[in-house]
Amino acid sequence: MTYEMPPYRPPSEAGSVLIRATRNCPWNKCAFCPMYKGEKFGRREVDDILADIDKAHAFYGDKARRAFIGDADSTLLKTEDLVTILEHLCRAFPHLERVTSYARAATIARKPLEHFSALADAGLTRLHVGLESGDDEILLLMRKGATSEMMVEAGLKVKQAGISLCQYVLIGAGGEEMWLQHAQHTAAVLNRTDPDFIRVRTLVVAPGTPLDEMCERGEFQPASAMTLLREERELIATLDGIHSHFVSDHVSNLLPLMGELPDDKAGMLDIIDRTIEGIDSGGVTPRRVVVRL
Repeated sequence: MTYEMPPYRPPSEAGSVLIRATRNCPWNKCAFCPMYKGEKFGRREVDDILADIDKAHAFYGDKARRAFIGDADSTLLKTEDLVTILEHLCRAFPHLERVTSYARAATIARKPLEHFSALADAGLTRLHVGLESGDDEILLLMRKGATSEMMVEAGLKVKQAGISLCQYVLIGAGGEEMWLQHAQHTAAVLNRTDPDFIRVRTLVVAPGTPLDEMCERGEFQPASAMTLLREERELIATLDGIHSHFVSDHVSNLLPLMGELPDDKAGMLDIIDRTIEGIDSGGVTPRRVVVRL
């Protein structure tokens, strides 16, 4: 039995029931992102989504504990439609402990708090939101379609609605020249939103993206491995007064650190410092390794 699944989901949703409520991305202009390029955004019919949930039930069985609703921004749907979808999902899978979705900060900022409170009541437990950077110059460069204040407003609204907040940071988004302001201003936003999860990704220049064209024209210089490490160190060092899970669960990352803030902050900084010292001394070659505290 088959049904329409979202083509992308966070790594943390690898074992989740996958339900497609929208198709592709409503913004689809981010300079760094190759996902959904050339595809038109669309909202699926509610009846089709409900039918897919029933098919998913037959496929996964009713013991599933996690579900993910795609694609890039399901919160664009009308409140009553998404509530209907969530309630049907929770009835089909009565043992669900987590229901998550992607959402754009611009959408969250525009929608009223009541929209998200209703989604929380219907069973939505977490939203994955791409912060990427807290620096307005870099957000504009990356064509993110949101400002740092919008990122803060969106994050706080999600939490106020009782939904777990996961914000993504794009290490390297400032390139070789703006890494320091990127780290410091991103940490400043995170200090205000205090997300439940901070998930880091490292910028990879994908062929055919606007960022790739910017690199070809000499308008953007990707950060070196050493700069990426210094940037991540500055980011973690500048985080203050928050209680977040710091998660690096993507193959793009040079040094994927996992820790709880504030308890593991010193340990993560020590790992980065020792890695930098090893590179400086010639004893370490930058490579991707998983480090868990």
